[in-house]
Amino acid sequence: MSEPFTIIGGGVCGLAMAAELSERGAQVTVIDPNGAPGDHACSWWAGGMLAPDCEGVSAEPEIVRQGRKAAAWWQSQGGTVHHAGTIVVALGRDQSDLATFARRAPSATPLTKTQIAALEPHLAERYSKALFLSDEWHLDPRATLTALHARLDQRGLSFSADIGDIKGQVIDCRGLAARDTLTDLRGVKGEMLVVRCPDVTLSRPVRLLHPRFPLYIVPRGDDVFMLGATQIETGERGRATLRSVMELMNAAYALHPAFGEAELLEIGVDARPAFPDNQPRIRRIGDVIYANGLFRHGFLLAPAVAQMTADLLLDGKIPEVWYEDYRER
Repeated sequence: MSEPFTIIGGGVCGLAMAAELSERGAQVTVIDPNGAPGDHACSWWAGGMLAPDCEGVSAEPEIVRQGRKAAAWWQSQGGTVHHAGTIVVALGRDQSDLATFARRAPSATPLTKTQIAALEPHLAERYSKALFLSDEWHLDPRATLTALHARLDQRGLSFSADIGDIKGQVIDCRGLAARDTLTDLRGVKGEMLVVRCPDVTLSRPVRLLHPRFPLYIVPRGDDVFMLGATQIETGERGRATLRSVMELMNAAYALHPAFGEAELLEIGVDARPAFPDNQPRIRRIGDVIYANGLFRHGFLLAPAVAQMTADLLLDGKIPEVWYEDYRER
């Protein structure tokens, strides 16, 4: 058996790492002072969209390529992953943004009003044009993290809140908390809302293009929707602003007026860990491996980062991307 591994951090990156290593026969301990997934983790506030084509409009091609592995990986872990695609719409005055999006997302299919009605009847009441990206998925981040934690516990992994329980090779997956060592890591704040709106039915994520406050809405079942998300250059984690909340509410109302009567269930905020180019890193510093910087792509990229890290540590295979070795610098 290989040497034991200690993963510090129990968010999406840490749990994905634990799953990948343990499936390959490694002895794994996860250290998380909070004990279980919860609102202390940035990934608790995620949208849960596995949408590489949509993200590719603004993200680097490697993020798209690596992100295509995500849906199958989460399914292999027993997660409930919905394959319903993504619809993209724009208000009348922003139709040029829809055309620009289509040029940057070659897989996007234009929809007529009739086609919109077949997919999302409530959107057809307001939109005569849209784009559909069929090969995209979504999941419920909180249910997924909780289920994965339980699965790993049943598999016999050791979970500890004591940093003194480190054994063997350390993999640091602490997210923004790792700024004490990763000096080029920054925080990008995101605020989100959870609402209940029985008057709107959506079966898949919907993105509203807007020059000032673009919006995505993800259905969570039982008339509940997640609305997100702002993107503000600050590492502040605990304060949602009135301006941001109003922008999200206004965008939801613009998408469909019925959201004006929605019940506000939750306002959430945290800061995403990101490097200057908004791409992840698997970075070796001394004897520690740091897996970090997943930015807004936690659920999309955690599987690829975990697989590449496991390949490195178990098979000696150098990751094809995002790897940095600082041992000899």
